[in-house]
Order: sequence, then C-alpha cells, then structure tokens
Amino acid sequence: MTTDTQAPHAGNIFMVVAPSGAGKSSLVNALLAQDATLALSISCTTRDPRPGERDQEHYRFVSVDTFQALRDRGDMLEWAEVHGHFYGTPRDRVAQAIASGTDIILEIDWQGARQVRQHYPQAIGIFILPPSIEALETRLNKRGQDAPQVIARRLLAAGGEMAHASDCEYVIINQDFSIALQQLQAVVSAARLRYAAQSIRHADLFMQLGIRKPLVNAS
Repeated sequence: MTTDTQAPHAGNIFMVVAPSGAGKSSLVNALLAQDATLALSISCTTRDPRPGERDQEHYRFVSVDTFQALRDRGDMLEWAEVHGHFYGTPRDRVAQAIASGTDIILEIDWQGARQVRQHYPQAIGIFILPPSIEALETRLNKRGQDAPQVIARRLLAAGGEMAHASDCEYVIINQDFSIALQQLQAVVSAARLRYAAQSIRHADLFMQLGIRKPLVNAS
C-alpha cells in the first residue's frame, strides 16, 4: 500500500459516505456550524449546481476537460464517476489540513473512500443510512432538485451503495436528524481522543509524563 506519508498526523480525516438523499450534506453542514475547528474539503464536480449551491463553497464546479486535466496531473486524492458526472477530492487541501493539525471532512462516495484509504489508512469512515428505501424516495422527491428520471436512477443505485456500509467504522441511521447529528458529533469527539492524535497534539505533556510514542501508527 502506498501512503502519502508514513508519519502520523495530528489532524483527522473524516469520510462521510451515503447514498443521495440520506441527509449527508445536511448533517455535515450542521456539524460544521457547531464546530469551527473542522474544515470541509471542497470537492470538484462536473455536474451543474443545484438551487442554492455556490461555487467554491459547496463544490468547485468545473468542466469535464478541467476535471480530467486535474486528474491526469495527479492533483486528485480520489475521483469517481457517479450518476454520469465526475466527482473528486483535491489532494493539496487535505494534506495541508492534517499536517497542521486540522480535522477535515470529506463528503464522498464509497468508491472515493476506498481510494482515500490507499493514501491515508487512518481515515475514519462514517456511513449515513436512511431509515428505509421509502424514506429515501420521499426525501429525494421533497428536495425538488432532480428530475423524476434522475431520482429513479439514484434510487436504483442506492442499494448497491449501501451494501458498502461495512467499509466504514461507523454507521449512523438518519431517522431523527437531531439524534443523527449528536451521533456524528460523538464520532468526531471520540476520534480526537485516539492515542495517535493525542500523542502529537500534546507531545510535550506526553514527554513530561514519560509516555513513549508507539512503534507503529496507531489508528
């Protein structure tokens, strides 16, 4: 396995994975609003903006040619084609964030999450599930952002996407939004207390207390 670096980082990478309509973006946005120390990785996409979405805030909206050029230069940490559009995570911001001790969130699909793990095995996967397929269909329709044929395609793909929930360390069922948000916050809080992160963030204290560093990168 090839990783970007063998040294542990103070910053965590949180990969939030979900089928379309499960509430991934709403949960991430609510979490970011409550925790200013978290950074959001702004993905590139070749799809058109949905109502209310702004370039460089929700996504970096680019042409297919621009996306392919970034990918071919190796500037993408991961990329995938989803529902006929390209999505990808720029490599530089993620590397800069965790090197500086900042926790960063990636809204990502399961294919992208697997690619990220090839570079950062310590990345934390959190899968967001709907309470039922019926609830997922209702949410997609109420969102009012996609044509009926697009919704049908997303529902058809959802089953295959949710089959990869086992790739993640944590699974949150988004039946009650407030409870799901509390659970997402709990995962972030727990990850920040892991030995690997704490030993870097509080290196002087660990040295004073005579706590040796692990021989391998603990996750």
